[in-house]
Amino acid sequence: MRDVTPALPSADLLRQQAGWLAPARARLLRRGSIARRRRVLDLGAGHGAVTGELIRRSGGPVVALDLACDALRVSAAAFVGAGRVCADATRLPFADGEFDLVFCQCALLWMPAARTIDEVWRVLLPGGVLVALEPDYGGAIEHPPDVAARDVWIAALARAGADPLVGRKLPGLLESRGFSVRVDLLPELLPPEPARFDLLRGLPLTGDERATLKRIEENDASSSGMWTHVAHVPFLLVTATKPTEDDRG
Repeated sequence: MRDVTPALPSADLLRQQAGWLAPARARLLRRGSIARRRRVLDLGAGHGAVTGELIRRSGGPVVALDLACDALRVSAAAFVGAGRVCADATRLPFADGEFDLVFCQCALLWMPAARTIDEVWRVLLPGGVLVALEPDYGGAIEHPPDVAARDVWIAALARAGADPLVGRKLPGLLESRGFSVRVDLLPELLPPEPARFDLLRGLPLTGDERATLKRIEENDASSSGMWTHVAHVPFLLVTATKPTEDDRG
C-alpha cells in the first residue's frame, strides 16, 4: 500500500474529464446492464464526478469509495443518495459477493491493480461485472511533435505513484483472475482539450518538465484550426464479468 494518498485533481477538473468520457461511459454502462444491477460500487469515486450518474441509472443503491477521505467529505453534495466509504481498494470493507456491478474510471491507474482486481473479484457476485475506463499514456497519439507531452505524463504519473501504462495490463490481469473480458477503445478522435494541461500541471513535475510544459502550451495555443494539433490518449473500455457456475460448467 502507498504511504500517502495521491492528491486528487480539483472537482471541476474531474467533472470536465468525466464529461469527455460521457458517451463512451454511457455505452459501457448499458453493456453492463446497470439498470438491472441491484448494488453498485463506485470504486475510486474521488469527488463524485460520476456517482450521481450511477445513482440515476442503477437499479439499486450505490456505494462510493475512495481513499481520499477529504474528497468524500468536501464534495458531500455529489454523493446525495449514495453511501460514502473511505477505504483502501486493496482491502475493501465489504462482504464477499456484496455487489453486482463495480465501476471504475481513471482510478485503477492509482491503485495496485493486481491486488485491487483480487478484491473486486471477491466483492462481486457471480454474474457481476466490472466496468472500467482506464488510460494508457504509452499509446498517446500527438502531432505535431512540438505539442507532444507523452513523456512528461508518463514520468510525472510514475513519480506520483500511478501506473501510466495500466490500460494495456488490465485485460491480462482480469483474464488471469477468471473474468470474461471484453475491451473496446474510444470510438472517435476528438480535438484536444486545453484543460488537459491543468491535469498535468497538478502532478509533481521537475523544473525541466515545467519548462517543457510551458513550451508545449505555447505551441498548442498557436493552433490555427480545430485539427491543426492532435492529442489523444487511448482509453481502454473494459467490461469484465465474473462467471457463474453455469458459465464455468
